[in-house]
Amino acid sequence: MTEAAALARLQRGREDALAWFIDKYTAYVSTVIRYIIGGSMTEADVEEVASDVFLELWKQSACVSPSSVRPWLGGVARNKARQKLRERGLTLSLDEDLIAIDDDLCANLEQEERDRLVRAAVCAMEPTDRELFLRYYFHGQPIAAISKETGIPESTVKSRLRRGREKLRAALENALF
Repeated sequence: MTEAAALARLQRGREDALAWFIDKYTAYVSTVIRYIIGGSMTEADVEEVASDVFLELWKQSACVSPSSVRPWLGGVARNKARQKLRERGLTLSLDEDLIAIDDDLCANLEQEERDRLVRAAVCAMEPTDRELFLRYYFHGQPIAAISKETGIPESTVKSRLRRGREKLRAALENALF
């Protein structure tokens, strides 16, 4: 099965496609996670974070381009590993810490809501624009590389990114106000 076919099956809710991605990318995802968390956690923690990464792939498969599955998984693995480290960094030694954690929890919930709104807005973009947007902003790929890999002139990539930012801003303003 090709990656594009597996992603299409995953987007239709086929569990066998998720199993295919897990078989193909578990070693890669686990390596990224181990790099971030170092020796600060157990192998069970690495497996838990890896499971979270593949669960995110299951939930967000519509936002993933067939040509960028590996970088997408790497980015999610880094973010989930960092999140796990932050979770482990919380300690409750004083009553004052409870207030700080509540504030942190509120900030995290607000950030999660903003992230959800951004994901929804990006997923609503046309497929080509969404791919360019994700390559540039999520994966950090330079415009020249995007142009070369997609065959789209650099000026067109720049204008599509600008239009994408405008659409994203409008969608977020509509959702927030």
